[in-house]
Amino acid sequence: MTYQHTIIIGNVGRDPEFKYTPQGVAVCSFSVAVSKVTGRGEDRKETTTWFRVTLWRERAETASQYVKKGMRIMVAGEVSARAYLDKNNQPQATLELTASDFRFLDSRADSASGEGGGGGGAARRPQGGSGGGTDYPEEPGDLPF
Repeated sequence: MTYQHTIIIGNVGRDPEFKYTPQGVAVCSFSVAVSKVTGRGEDRKETTTWFRVTLWRERAETASQYVKKGMRIMVAGEVSARAYLDKNNQPQATLELTASDFRFLDSRADSASGEGGGGGGAARRPQGGSGGGTDYPEEPGDLPF
């Protein structure tokens, strides 16, 4: 038996797309940018990795109501890589994360306006949140690694 579980923390790149499959199952997808900064001063470099996040059923319905472009979010699930040819017939790749859980963190708008800063980055979740019974840490500092 093999098992893979990935946790990402980043900013939502676009508002979610929400729909139902022909079988009536809710599905929601959006992109998340995860940035990493290395170096200092003139050697400072920021690299961004994009993930296409997909949520299903109740989590999809919740995300479609509350997730917005620019929000800071933590998403946990299984990652897969997919190769494809773009419109110019050039090879491209994408990272797709099928989410099993997610948490809302401070958004860029909240950080810029000073709102939400008193929580020290604590997750804010609407009633019913991400559910699922999986108890992931609510602050990045609480991650077990």
